[in-house]
Amino acid sequence: MSQYILRRLLWLIPVLLTLSFITFALMHLVPGGPWDREKQLPPAVVENLNRKYGLDRPVWLQYLSFVANTLRGDLGISYVHQDRSVTDIILNALPITATLGLLALILTVALGLSLGTAAAFHQNSWLDYICVFYATSFASIPGFVLGILMVIIFSVTLHLLPTGGWGTPEKLIMPVIALASIPAAVLARVTRASTLEVLHQDYIRTAHAKGLSQHIILYRHTLKNALIPVLTLLGPEVAYLVSGSFIIENLFSIPGMGRLFVQGVFARDYGLIMGTVLFYAFVVAVANLVIDVLYGVVDPRIRYD
Repeated sequence: MSQYILRRLLWLIPVLLTLSFITFALMHLVPGGPWDREKQLPPAVVENLNRKYGLDRPVWLQYLSFVANTLRGDLGISYVHQDRSVTDIILNALPITATLGLLALILTVALGLSLGTAAAFHQNSWLDYICVFYATSFASIPGFVLGILMVIIFSVTLHLLPTGGWGTPEKLIMPVIALASIPAAVLARVTRASTLEVLHQDYIRTAHAKGLSQHIILYRHTLKNALIPVLTLLGPEVAYLVSGSFIIENLFSIPGMGRLFVQGVFARDYGLIMGTVLFYAFVVAVANLVIDVLYGVVDPRIRYD
């Protein structure tokens, strides 16, 4: 197991290098630059700024310099945030995005597993129909659309929740629900299908014939064997929660990394774009590694030799 984890971690290096090269190339292929403003700066000022930040050098040399600095832990400075370092900006925004993503992940897993399991154990009942209706409906509604609807209903009409911001628990409710809506619905559908497949296996019929309680059948025999497809889905779900924060943070004015990334794209803030892209890629890669390791925990038959 340890060798498998080490190999996967080492594979992160070429993955991040490839991603950084593609992102760096795309940034410089897009028209415009970090000094484009509604009111154009004088050419002499632009020339001095390019010389100060090394943007007058060839693109390949800029990329090599970025890689060398990144290996030392230096992601450069931001062009639009008062010359603050990208590392400092990411570290300040990271707790906000991490809190939002973690709460959304907890809600996704809790809601998806509970609804999917309940629907499977009460197949063709009113509870099953409600769960299936929820899963089908919310899987079809984008998170930002649900967020706008909640703002209209709970903020503008009922005045129960703030429209956005950060710092108090009530400001978390709508962003977390909007971010977790689609992954929870998809997870509920997969959990229901996987649990139904397990419930029709011979060993489950044997457990019923032995007179085992529903509690033991559910937790000892059913859920453990139904979790493999669910774990497979959690990797992409984590990626969705990461990328979905771009829109949700902007919609609810949350000062997290997703909002900073969008601002950096519009401002052509090369350092901030590269820093956030690499960080998000690292998070997604580590999340997929954790999911792969959990396969062996859930099913001892899986080996990583």
